[in-house]
Amino acid sequence: MSKHIKSELEKIDIPAELHNRVKLGVNQAKEEMLAEQNHTPRKRPSKRNKWKVGGLVAASILTITLSSGFVHPSMNQVLASTPLVGGIYEKFGDKMGMHLAEQNLVTPITQAVTKNGVTVKLTNVYFDGDVVSITGNVSGDLSKGHNEPGEVSMDLNFENNKGDNDPWLNGMSTDMQEGDNGHDFQWKINYPYKSIKEDFTLPISIHNINGIEGEWTFNVPISQEHSKALVLDHSQHYEADGVTIKVTELKQSKASSTLTFETITSFEGDNVELYKAEDENGNVLFHYENDTLLASSKQDDGYHQTFRKTVDQIAAGTKAITFYPAFTIADPTVQQRLDETSFTLESERSDLAIKVNNVTQEGDKLILDYQFQGLADDLSNQKLEIIQHNLSYAFTLVDQDFVDKIDPENPFPPEGHSISRNEVKVIDQKKHEYQAIFDLKGEEKFENFSLADTVLRMDFNSYIDNKELAPFTVELSSQK
Repeated sequence: MSKHIKSELEKIDIPAELHNRVKLGVNQAKEEMLAEQNHTPRKRPSKRNKWKVGGLVAASILTITLSSGFVHPSMNQVLASTPLVGGIYEKFGDKMGMHLAEQNLVTPITQAVTKNGVTVKLTNVYFDGDVVSITGNVSGDLSKGHNEPGEVSMDLNFENNKGDNDPWLNGMSTDMQEGDNGHDFQWKINYPYKSIKEDFTLPISIHNINGIEGEWTFNVPISQEHSKALVLDHSQHYEADGVTIKVTELKQSKASSTLTFETITSFEGDNVELYKAEDENGNVLFHYENDTLLASSKQDDGYHQTFRKTVDQIAAGTKAITFYPAFTIADPTVQQRLDETSFTLESERSDLAIKVNNVTQEGDKLILDYQFQGLADDLSNQKLEIIQHNLSYAFTLVDQDFVDKIDPENPFPPEGHSISRNEVKVIDQKKHEYQAIFDLKGEEKFENFSLADTVLRMDFNSYIDNKELAPFTVELSSQK
Protein backbone atom coordinates (compact mmCIF):
# COMPACT_ATOMS: atom_id res chain seq x y z
CA MET A 1 0.00 0.00 0.00
CA SER A 2 2.94 2.34 0.58
CA LYS A 3 3.85 2.22 -3.10
CA HIS A 4 0.25 2.92 -4.05
CA ILE A 5 0.06 5.88 -1.69
CA LYS A 6 3.36 7.20 -2.99
CA SER A 7 2.06 6.91 -6.54
CA GLU A 8 -1.19 8.65 -5.69
CA LEU A 9 0.67 11.43 -3.90
CA GLU A 10 2.60 12.12 -7.07
CA LYS A 11 -0.73 12.55 -8.88
CA ILE A 12 -2.11 15.19 -6.50
CA ASP A 13 -3.44 18.11 -8.53
CA ILE A 14 -3.30 21.38 -6.65
CA PRO A 15 -5.41 24.26 -8.02
CA ALA A 16 -3.32 27.11 -9.39
CA GLU A 17 -4.64 29.66 -6.91
CA LEU A 18 -3.57 27.45 -3.99
CA HIS A 19 -0.47 25.96 -5.51
CA ASN A 20 2.22 27.96 -3.74
CA ARG A 21 0.49 27.72 -0.38
CA VAL A 22 -0.24 24.00 -0.40
CA LYS A 23 2.77 22.58 -2.21
CA LEU A 24 5.02 23.15 0.82
CA GLY A 25 2.77 21.02 2.99
CA VAL A 26 2.34 18.34 0.32
CA ASN A 27 6.08 18.12 -0.26
CA GLN A 28 6.61 17.86 3.49
CA ALA A 29 4.13 14.95 3.63
CA LYS A 30 5.86 13.20 0.76
CA GLU A 31 9.22 13.65 2.42
CA GLU A 32 7.95 12.25 5.72
CA MET A 33 6.35 9.22 4.07
CA LEU A 34 9.45 8.49 2.04
CA ALA A 35 11.50 8.76 5.21
CA GLU A 36 9.24 6.21 6.89
CA GLN A 37 9.62 3.83 3.95
CA ASN A 38 13.37 4.22 3.75
CA HIS A 39 13.85 4.33 7.54
CA THR A 40 15.79 7.59 7.32
CA PRO A 41 15.23 10.62 9.55
CA ARG A 42 13.32 13.51 8.00
CA LYS A 43 14.89 16.93 8.25
CA ARG A 44 13.32 18.78 11.14
CA PRO A 45 12.03 22.21 10.16
CA SER A 46 13.56 25.13 11.96
CA LYS A 47 11.45 27.06 14.46
CA ARG A 48 10.77 29.78 11.94
CA ASN A 49 9.09 27.23 9.67
CA LYS A 50 6.52 26.16 12.26
CA TRP A 51 3.28 27.93 11.42
CA LYS A 52 0.04 28.34 13.26
CA VAL A 53 -3.13 26.77 11.90
CA GLY A 54 -4.65 28.93 9.18
CA GLY A 55 -8.09 29.29 7.64
CA LEU A 56 -7.01 27.73 4.36
CA VAL A 57 -6.52 24.24 5.82
CA ALA A 58 -10.08 22.99 5.34
CA ALA A 59 -10.26 24.31 1.79
CA SER A 60 -6.92 22.70 0.99
CA ILE A 61 -8.03 19.31 2.27
CA LEU A 62 -11.23 19.49 0.22
CA THR A 63 -9.30 20.12 -2.97
CA ILE A 64 -6.89 17.21 -2.47
CA THR A 65 -8.54 13.84 -3.07
CA LEU A 66 -6.63 10.58 -3.36
CA SER A 67 -8.25 8.06 -5.70
CA SER A 68 -7.74 5.36 -3.09
CA GLY A 69 -9.83 7.36 -0.64
CA PHE A 70 -7.01 7.13 1.88
CA VAL A 71 -5.01 10.05 3.26
CA HIS A 72 -1.84 9.09 5.08
CA PRO A 73 -1.76 10.28 8.72
CA SER A 74 1.50 12.14 8.05
CA MET A 75 -0.19 14.15 5.34
CA ASN A 76 -3.15 14.91 7.60
CA GLN A 77 -0.72 16.17 10.22
CA VAL A 78 1.08 18.42 7.75
CA LEU A 79 -2.13 19.84 6.31
CA ALA A 80 -3.43 20.49 9.81
CA SER A 81 -0.32 22.54 10.58
CA THR A 82 -0.22 24.37 7.24
CA PRO A 83 -1.20 28.00 7.84
CA LEU A 84 -2.72 30.62 5.64
CA VAL A 85 0.74 31.15 4.21
CA GLY A 86 1.25 34.82 3.56
CA GLY A 87 -2.35 35.59 4.51
CA ILE A 88 -1.41 38.42 6.83
CA TYR A 89 0.79 39.88 4.11
CA GLU A 90 -2.02 39.61 1.57
CA LYS A 91 -4.11 41.61 4.02
CA PHE A 92 -1.53 44.40 3.98
CA GLY A 93 -0.73 44.09 0.27
CA ASP A 94 2.87 43.11 1.01
CA LYS A 95 4.18 41.14 -1.99
CA MET A 96 7.61 40.73 -0.44
CA GLY A 97 6.10 39.14 2.66
CA MET A 98 3.94 36.83 0.55
CA HIS A 99 6.97 35.71 -1.45
CA LEU A 100 9.01 35.07 1.70
CA ALA A 101 6.13 33.20 3.32
CA GLU A 102 6.01 30.84 0.35
CA GLN A 103 9.68 30.05 0.99
CA ASN A 104 9.14 29.54 4.74
CA LEU A 105 11.36 32.56 5.44
CA VAL A 106 8.99 34.28 7.88
CA THR A 107 9.56 33.70 11.60
CA PRO A 108 6.53 33.34 13.90
CA ILE A 109 6.75 35.28 17.18
CA THR A 110 4.95 34.34 20.37
CA GLN A 111 5.40 37.48 22.44
CA ALA A 112 2.52 39.26 24.16
CA VAL A 113 2.43 42.00 26.80
CA THR A 114 -0.62 43.42 28.61
CA LYS A 115 -0.54 46.81 30.30
CA ASN A 116 -3.48 48.81 31.60
CA GLY A 117 -6.01 46.57 29.90
CA VAL A 118 -4.35 46.72 26.47
CA THR A 119 -2.59 43.69 24.98
CA VAL A 120 0.01 43.81 22.23
CA LYS A 121 0.96 40.56 20.51
CA LEU A 122 3.78 40.30 18.00
CA THR A 123 3.05 37.53 15.52
CA ASN A 124 5.54 37.38 12.62
CA VAL A 125 8.81 38.91 11.50
CA TYR A 126 10.90 38.79 8.36
CA PHE A 127 14.16 40.42 7.30
CA ASP A 128 15.08 40.62 3.63
CA GLY A 129 17.75 42.87 2.18
CA ASP A 130 17.39 45.92 4.39
CA VAL A 131 13.65 45.63 5.08
CA VAL A 132 12.43 44.44 8.48
CA SER A 133 8.72 43.66 8.83
CA ILE A 134 6.96 42.96 12.12
CA THR A 135 3.28 42.06 12.32
CA GLY A 136 1.13 41.98 15.40
CA ASN A 137 -2.20 42.65 17.04
CA VAL A 138 -3.39 45.17 19.62
CA SER A 139 -6.57 44.54 21.60
CA GLY A 140 -8.31 45.61 24.77
CA ASP A 141 -10.13 48.69 25.97
CA LEU A 142 -8.69 51.22 23.55
CA SER A 143 -11.63 53.56 24.13
CA LYS A 144 -9.87 54.83 27.27
CA GLY A 145 -7.45 56.66 24.99
CA HIS A 146 -7.89 59.96 23.19
CA ASN A 147 -8.27 58.66 19.61
CA GLU A 148 -11.45 58.56 17.57
CA PRO A 149 -13.29 55.20 17.48
CA GLY A 150 -11.48 52.82 15.15
CA GLU A 151 -8.23 54.80 15.24
CA VAL A 152 -5.13 53.31 16.84
CA SER A 153 -1.80 55.06 17.30
CA MET A 154 1.37 53.93 19.05
CA ASP A 155 4.33 55.85 20.39
CA LEU A 156 7.29 53.53 20.10
CA ASN A 157 11.05 53.27 19.80
CA PHE A 158 13.52 50.63 18.73
CA GLU A 159 16.85 49.54 20.18
CA ASN A 160 16.32 51.55 23.38
CA ASN A 161 16.42 54.86 21.52
CA LYS A 162 14.29 57.75 22.70
CA GLY A 163 11.96 60.12 20.87
CA ASP A 164 12.54 61.07 17.27
CA ASN A 165 16.30 60.51 17.58
CA ASP A 166 15.79 56.92 16.54
CA PRO A 167 17.31 55.84 13.22
CA TRP A 168 14.83 52.96 12.95
CA LEU A 169 11.96 55.45 12.64
CA ASN A 170 13.35 57.04 9.47
CA GLY A 171 11.22 55.81 6.60
CA MET A 172 9.15 53.52 8.84
CA SER A 173 5.65 52.77 7.58
CA THR A 174 2.71 51.44 9.61
CA ASP A 175 -0.46 49.75 8.38
CA MET A 176 -3.31 49.08 10.80
CA GLN A 177 -6.51 47.20 10.01
CA GLU A 178 -9.38 45.95 12.10
CA GLY A 179 -9.13 42.22 12.80
CA ASP A 180 -11.21 39.51 14.40
CA ASN A 181 -9.87 40.50 17.81
CA GLY A 182 -8.72 44.08 17.99
CA HIS A 183 -6.51 45.56 15.28
CA ASP A 184 -3.83 43.85 13.21
CA PHE A 185 -0.79 45.90 12.28
CA GLN A 186 2.40 45.75 10.25
CA TRP A 187 5.54 47.80 10.79
CA LYS A 188 7.99 48.01 7.89
CA ILE A 189 11.38 49.41 8.79
CA ASN A 190 14.55 50.05 6.85
CA TYR A 191 17.70 48.68 8.49
CA PRO A 192 19.45 51.95 9.39
CA TYR A 193 23.14 51.03 9.54
CA LYS A 194 25.74 50.78 6.80
CA SER A 195 26.93 47.30 7.79
CA ILE A 196 24.02 44.83 7.93
CA LYS A 197 23.99 42.08 10.55
CA GLU A 198 22.13 39.04 9.28
CA ASP A 199 21.26 37.92 12.85
CA PHE A 200 20.45 40.26 15.72
CA THR A 201 17.89 40.97 18.44
CA LEU A 202 15.80 44.14 18.14
CA PRO A 203 14.47 45.64 21.40
CA ILE A 204 11.09 47.36 20.98
CA SER A 205 9.42 49.69 23.47
CA ILE A 206 5.86 50.98 23.06
CA HIS A 207 5.39 53.93 25.42
CA ASN A 208 1.69 54.59 24.93
CA ILE A 209 -1.21 53.42 22.78
CA ASN A 210 -3.94 55.94 21.97
CA GLY A 211 -2.49 57.98 24.81
CA ILE A 212 -2.82 55.08 27.29
CA GLU A 213 0.46 55.07 29.18
CA GLY A 214 2.46 51.89 29.69
CA GLU A 215 5.66 50.14 28.66
CA TRP A 216 5.05 47.26 26.29
CA THR A 217 8.57 45.89 25.76
CA PHE A 218 9.74 43.14 23.43
CA ASN A 219 13.00 41.59 22.26
CA VAL A 220 12.56 40.26 18.75
CA PRO A 221 15.13 37.87 17.26
CA ILE A 222 15.67 38.71 13.60
CA SER A 223 17.59 36.84 10.91
CA GLN A 224 17.80 36.48 7.17
CA GLU A 225 19.46 34.12 4.75
CA HIS A 226 22.92 35.06 3.48
CA SER A 227 22.79 37.64 0.70
CA LYS A 228 24.85 37.50 -2.46
CA ALA A 229 26.71 40.76 -3.07
CA LEU A 230 27.80 42.08 -6.44
CA VAL A 231 30.40 44.84 -6.24
CA LEU A 232 29.75 47.56 -8.82
CA ASP A 233 32.05 50.36 -9.89
CA HIS A 234 30.08 52.80 -12.00
CA SER A 235 30.37 56.57 -11.79
CA GLN A 236 28.07 58.97 -13.66
CA HIS A 237 28.91 62.69 -13.77
CA TYR A 238 26.55 65.54 -14.67
CA GLU A 239 28.89 68.50 -15.02
CA ALA A 240 26.28 71.17 -15.73
CA ASP A 241 24.44 70.34 -12.50
CA GLY A 242 27.49 69.69 -10.34
CA VAL A 243 26.29 66.15 -9.61
CA THR A 244 28.05 62.78 -9.51
CA ILE A 245 26.37 59.42 -8.85
CA LYS A 246 28.40 56.34 -7.91
CA VAL A 247 26.67 52.95 -7.92
CA THR A 248 28.75 50.73 -5.64
CA GLU A 249 26.95 47.50 -4.66
CA LEU A 250 23.95 45.33 -5.50
CA LYS A 251 23.05 42.72 -2.89
CA GLN A 252 20.59 39.96 -3.77
CA SER A 253 18.36 38.54 -1.02
CA LYS A 254 15.53 36.01 -1.17
CA ALA A 255 12.67 38.32 -2.13
CA SER A 256 14.42 41.59 -2.89
CA SER A 257 17.73 43.24 -3.60
CA THR A 258 19.41 46.28 -2.09
CA LEU A 259 21.32 48.89 -4.02
CA THR A 260 24.03 51.02 -2.42
CA PHE A 261 24.94 54.27 -4.14
CA GLU A 262 26.68 57.54 -3.36
CA THR A 263 25.85 61.05 -4.53
CA ILE A 264 28.17 64.05 -4.66
CA THR A 265 26.74 67.55 -5.05
CA SER A 266 28.36 70.96 -5.29
CA PHE A 267 25.83 72.66 -2.99
CA GLU A 268 24.87 71.66 0.53
CA GLY A 269 21.31 70.43 0.79
CA ASP A 270 20.95 69.44 -2.86
CA ASN A 271 19.35 66.04 -3.22
CA VAL A 272 19.79 63.37 -5.87
CA GLU A 273 17.56 60.31 -6.01
CA LEU A 274 17.28 57.30 -8.25
CA TYR A 275 13.54 57.31 -8.78
CA LYS A 276 13.28 54.35 -11.15
CA ALA A 277 15.28 51.40 -12.46
CA GLU A 278 14.66 48.92 -15.27
CA ASP A 279 16.45 45.83 -16.49
CA GLU A 280 17.34 45.36 -20.15
CA ASN A 281 13.90 43.83 -20.81
CA GLY A 282 12.05 46.87 -19.51
CA ASN A 283 11.00 45.29 -16.20
CA VAL A 284 10.67 48.02 -13.56
CA LEU A 285 12.77 47.10 -10.51
CA PHE A 286 11.65 50.00 -8.34
CA HIS A 287 9.73 53.24 -8.66
CA TYR A 288 10.10 55.88 -5.95
CA GLU A 289 11.20 53.52 -3.18
CA ASN A 290 12.44 55.16 0.01
CA ASP A 291 16.17 55.59 0.51
CA THR A 292 18.04 54.88 3.74
CA LEU A 293 20.71 57.50 4.40
CA LEU A 294 23.84 55.69 5.58
CA ALA A 295 26.45 58.47 5.70
CA SER A 296 26.94 62.13 4.84
CA SER A 297 30.05 64.32 4.83
CA LYS A 298 31.64 67.38 3.30
CA GLN A 299 34.79 66.63 1.33
CA ASP A 300 37.07 68.57 -1.01
CA ASP A 301 35.03 67.65 -4.09
CA GLY A 302 31.60 68.40 -2.59
CA TYR A 303 28.88 67.09 -0.32
CA HIS A 304 28.75 63.29 -0.13
CA GLN A 305 25.75 61.16 0.80
CA THR A 306 25.56 57.36 0.78
CA PHE A 307 22.18 55.66 0.41
CA ARG A 308 20.73 52.17 0.36
CA LYS A 309 17.56 51.44 -1.60
CA THR A 310 15.33 48.38 -1.77
CA VAL A 311 15.05 46.89 -5.26
CA ASP A 312 12.80 44.15 -6.62
CA GLN A 313 14.43 40.77 -6.97
CA ILE A 314 16.80 40.75 -9.94
CA ALA A 315 16.01 37.97 -12.42
CA ALA A 316 18.76 35.44 -13.07
CA GLY A 317 20.75 36.32 -16.15
CA THR A 318 20.07 40.06 -15.95
CA LYS A 319 22.87 41.78 -17.83
CA ALA A 320 22.19 45.47 -17.29
CA ILE A 321 20.16 47.91 -15.21
CA THR A 322 19.19 51.42 -16.32
CA PHE A 323 18.78 54.02 -13.59
CA TYR A 324 16.72 57.20 -13.81
CA PRO A 325 17.98 60.02 -11.53
CA ALA A 326 16.28 63.25 -10.46
CA PHE A 327 17.88 66.31 -8.96
CA THR A 328 16.41 68.75 -6.41
CA ILE A 329 18.21 71.93 -5.48
CA ALA A 330 18.23 73.52 -2.04
CA ASP A 331 17.33 77.17 -2.37
CA PRO A 332 18.28 79.28 0.67
CA THR A 333 15.52 81.13 2.48
CA VAL A 334 15.49 84.84 1.57
CA GLN A 335 14.29 87.64 3.80
CA GLN A 336 13.53 91.36 3.93
CA ARG A 337 12.74 93.77 6.75
CA LEU A 338 9.35 95.42 6.48
CA ASP A 339 10.70 98.92 6.94
CA GLU A 340 10.05 99.39 3.19
CA THR A 341 6.63 99.34 1.54
CA SER A 342 7.85 97.73 -1.71
CA PHE A 343 10.70 95.35 -2.48
CA THR A 344 11.52 92.09 -4.29
CA LEU A 345 12.45 88.72 -2.78
CA GLU A 346 14.56 86.85 -5.33
CA SER A 347 15.33 83.15 -5.34
CA GLU A 348 19.10 82.59 -5.32
CA ARG A 349 19.11 79.50 -7.53
CA SER A 350 16.08 79.89 -9.77
CA ASP A 351 14.28 82.57 -11.79
CA LEU A 352 11.48 82.86 -9.25
CA ALA A 353 10.80 86.06 -7.35
CA ILE A 354 8.16 87.72 -5.19
CA LYS A 355 7.64 91.38 -6.05
CA VAL A 356 5.94 93.03 -3.07
CA ASN A 357 4.08 96.12 -4.32
CA ASN A 358 2.59 97.32 -1.06
CA VAL A 359 2.78 96.64 2.69
CA THR A 360 -0.01 97.99 4.90
CA GLN A 361 -1.21 97.41 8.45
CA GLU A 362 -4.92 97.73 9.15
CA GLY A 363 -5.58 97.17 12.83
CA ASP A 364 -4.66 93.57 13.66
CA LYS A 365 -4.17 92.69 9.99
CA LEU A 366 -0.95 92.93 7.98
CA ILE A 367 -1.56 92.96 4.22
CA LEU A 368 0.97 92.31 1.46
CA ASP A 369 0.10 92.90 -2.21
CA TYR A 370 2.52 90.98 -4.39
CA GLN A 371 3.17 89.34 -7.75
CA PHE A 372 4.77 85.90 -8.08
CA GLN A 373 7.28 86.25 -10.91
CA GLY A 374 9.01 83.53 -12.92
CA LEU A 375 6.10 81.10 -13.03
CA ALA A 376 5.16 79.55 -16.37
CA ASP A 377 2.34 81.20 -18.29
CA ASP A 378 0.64 77.92 -19.24
CA LEU A 379 0.07 76.47 -15.78
CA SER A 380 -3.01 74.26 -15.43
CA ASN A 381 -5.85 75.21 -13.11
CA GLN A 382 -4.87 72.34 -10.83
CA LYS A 383 -1.29 73.59 -10.63
CA LEU A 384 -2.50 77.11 -9.91
CA GLU A 385 -4.70 75.82 -7.09
CA ILE A 386 -1.71 74.02 -5.57
CA ILE A 387 0.41 77.17 -5.80
CA GLN A 388 -2.34 79.23 -4.17
CA HIS A 389 -2.66 76.70 -1.34
CA ASN A 390 1.11 76.59 -0.76
CA LEU A 391 1.34 80.37 -0.68
CA SER A 392 -0.62 80.36 2.56
CA TYR A 393 2.44 78.69 4.16
CA ALA A 394 5.21 80.25 2.04
CA PHE A 395 5.85 83.39 4.11
CA THR A 396 6.92 83.76 7.71
CA LEU A 397 6.86 86.94 9.74
CA VAL A 398 9.59 86.92 12.42
CA ASP A 399 10.66 89.44 15.04
CA GLN A 400 14.12 90.53 13.89
CA ASP A 401 15.55 89.87 17.37
CA PHE A 402 14.66 86.17 16.99
CA VAL A 403 15.75 85.52 13.40
CA ASP A 404 19.26 84.40 14.38
CA LYS A 405 17.83 82.06 17.02
CA ILE A 406 16.07 79.85 14.45
CA ASP A 407 17.83 76.48 14.19
CA PRO A 408 18.56 75.72 10.49
CA GLU A 409 18.29 71.98 11.23
CA ASN A 410 14.94 72.41 12.96
CA PRO A 411 13.57 75.70 11.61
CA PHE A 412 10.47 76.18 13.70
CA PRO A 413 9.54 79.86 14.06
CA PRO A 414 9.75 81.27 17.60
CA GLU A 415 6.45 81.05 19.44
CA GLY A 416 4.96 84.42 20.30
CA HIS A 417 7.31 86.23 17.94
CA SER A 418 6.31 84.92 14.53
CA ILE A 419 3.43 84.08 12.20
CA SER A 420 3.82 81.30 9.64
CA ARG A 421 0.40 81.29 7.96
CA ASN A 422 -1.56 83.81 5.95
CA GLU A 423 -4.87 84.02 4.14
CA VAL A 424 -4.38 84.13 0.37
CA LYS A 425 -6.59 86.35 -1.76
CA VAL A 426 -6.36 86.11 -5.55
CA ILE A 427 -6.09 89.50 -7.26
CA ASP A 428 -5.29 88.39 -10.83
CA GLN A 429 -4.69 84.68 -11.43
CA LYS A 430 -3.31 85.12 -14.95
CA LYS A 431 -0.75 87.67 -13.81
CA HIS A 432 -0.04 85.67 -10.62
CA GLU A 433 -1.03 88.61 -8.43
CA TYR A 434 -2.06 87.81 -4.86
CA GLN A 435 -2.63 89.33 -1.48
CA ALA A 436 -1.36 87.86 1.80
CA ILE A 437 -3.37 88.72 4.93
CA PHE A 438 -1.70 87.97 8.30
CA ASP A 439 -3.82 87.94 11.48
CA LEU A 440 -1.57 89.44 14.14
CA LYS A 441 -3.93 88.38 16.93
CA GLY A 442 -4.92 84.96 15.56
CA GLU A 443 -3.81 81.49 16.67
CA GLU A 444 -0.19 82.58 16.29
CA LYS A 445 0.38 85.63 18.45
CA PHE A 446 2.98 88.24 17.55
CA GLU A 447 3.97 90.20 20.66
CA ASN A 448 4.83 93.89 20.27
CA PHE A 449 4.51 93.82 16.49
CA SER A 450 5.97 96.71 14.48
CA LEU A 451 6.75 96.89 10.77
CA ALA A 452 10.23 98.30 11.28
CA ASP A 453 11.27 95.42 13.57
CA THR A 454 9.75 92.56 11.55
CA VAL A 455 11.40 90.37 8.92
CA LEU A 456 9.52 88.68 6.08
CA ARG A 457 11.04 85.28 5.13
CA MET A 458 10.27 83.33 1.95
CA ASP A 459 11.11 79.74 1.00
CA PHE A 460 10.98 79.05 -2.75
CA ASN A 461 11.87 75.35 -2.52
CA SER A 462 8.34 73.99 -2.91
CA TYR A 463 7.94 75.93 -6.18
CA ILE A 464 11.14 74.70 -7.84
CA ASP A 465 10.51 71.58 -9.91
CA ASN A 466 12.71 68.51 -9.72
CA LYS A 467 15.00 68.11 -12.69
CA GLU A 468 15.18 64.71 -14.34
CA LEU A 469 18.76 63.88 -15.27
CA ALA A 470 19.72 61.68 -18.20
CA PRO A 471 19.37 57.95 -17.40
CA PHE A 472 22.48 55.77 -17.28
CA THR A 473 23.05 52.05 -17.63
CA VAL A 474 25.22 49.78 -15.49
CA GLU A 475 26.38 46.57 -17.17
CA LEU A 476 26.19 43.74 -14.64
CA SER A 477 27.92 41.18 -16.83
CA SER A 478 31.11 43.23 -16.89
CA GLN A 479 31.31 43.42 -13.10
CA LYS A 480 33.63 41.08 -11.25
